[in-house]
Amino acid sequence: MTTLSNNQIRKMKSAARLYAVQALFQMEASGQTVEQVMREFEDHRFGAVYDGDEMQEGDVETFRALMDRAVDEQAAIDQMTDRALVAKWPIARIDPTLRALFRAAGAELLAKQTPPKVVIVEFVGVAEAFFPDGKEPKFVNAVVDHMAREAQPNAFS
Repeated sequence: MTTLSNNQIRKMKSAARLYAVQALFQMEASGQTVEQVMREFEDHRFGAVYDGDEMQEGDVETFRALMDRAVDEQAAIDQMTDRALVAKWPIARIDPTLRALFRAAGAELLAKQTPPKVVIVEFVGVAEAFFPDGKEPKFVNAVVDHMAREAQPNAFS
């Protein structure tokens, strides 16, 4: 049995967050169920090789927890996101990738197992992966920070 270093575990959890955003996006775009999408990602995406580049292995437990909570608590997460957005931009008008990101981030914040500042940094990193040259990472930082303060107010006192 291989023992993973803390750094390997951290990278796998980061990859799981990225995969959760992709999977939530795919569910919305395709109408597939959460079970179908999770199975596809776990069987075909985690550690896959594309054009010679090997994808990071994802932490299955983190991925499943994010997916399940994002789906089960989507209405509450979307309402929390709406409150973090300016009035003219309800979640329905947000880019579908960002909508998936906010749902995954909201799921992790509601679990209250990861410090909010870690969740913010991690999902800003996910935004940077999807939007390397845009303003989206700063937007994500502001919205997820607002969501974190609502979901875990005691963590900021």
